[in-house]
Order: sequence, then structure tokens, then C-alpha cells
Amino acid sequence: MTITPTIVSYLHLCHRKLWLHAHHLRMESTSELVAEGKLIGETTYPQRALKWQELDLGIAKIDFFDPKSNTIHEIKKSNKKSFAHNAQVKYYLYLLHKIGIAEPTAIIEYPKLRITKTVDWDTEEDQDLVESWINQADTIIKGTCPDRLQISKCKKCSYFDFCWSGE
Repeated sequence: MTITPTIVSYLHLCHRKLWLHAHHLRMESTSELVAEGKLIGETTYPQRALKWQELDLGIAKIDFFDPKSNTIHEIKKSNKKSFAHNAQVKYYLYLLHKIGIAEPTAIIEYPKLRITKTVDWDTEEDQDLVESWINQADTIIKGTCPDRLQISKCKKCSYFDFCWSGE
């Protein structure tokens, strides 16, 4: 199974969500919150499409990449799950480093909050960290479906109805 940046993000949010997504049970397309985040990403900085390029890495597509500074710009709706955002972006940087892009960096932007966060790539330490995430995700995917989290942690998840419909 190919481990995508989305799977790495889900590793840091919910192992059950990761497992369901990896086994092709996708609920993101029916979530209003996911749609709102996508809309923010598509409409916040319309001039970027002219300035920077989209970069397709095969298992990931980076919407805004500045080839002059080797910088990714990732737009997120809220910083509530910033550890998962950071992991997803680290995985992007890992993929860029693997294809030979020197000193990649990323900026995570939260336009509604007017906050930006820079994520750098520290070659050895970050490579070991990302590879441990890949191994963890692979182990979870090969296992049985993990248990649900506490309901209080799930209420805004796109998989909420699927996981809690019998309650």
C-alpha cells in the first residue's frame, strides 16, 4: 500500500480514520467541513495560480510550490489539528527531498486566523521521523480496523456518522 500524505495526517488524528481511508471507505466528499476547507484553499489566494506551480509527486499533489525558494505553501482552515498538518507537510518535504530538491521548506497558512507557520526539513532527524510514520501507518493498515476514539473527539470528523451510526 502506498502511504500518502493524507494517510500520514490521519495517523496523527485517528487510526480508525486512517484504516477506513486506506481501505477505500471515503467520507470526505460528503463532509461540509471538508468542503469548506477546500473552498478556503481554492479561493483565498487566487493570484498564486499565476505565480507558483502545481507539483504532482505521484502520490501527492502540491497546489502551490515556489521553485525559486523550494517552498511549499499549504493552506488550512483551522490550526486545531496543527500537529497533523505539520506531519502532512513534513511528508511533502520528505518526498521533495527524495527526488533531489535541495533544502525544501514549507509554510502552513491559516488565512482565517491570519497565522503562518514555517516547517523546515532537517535531513536525518526528519527522514527517520517520517519513515517511522510510514511504518506505523503500514502496520495499522495491515491490521484489523482500530476502535473508535471517544465521541467527543469525533464530532467534526467526516467519518462520524459511519463510526457512530449504531449509537
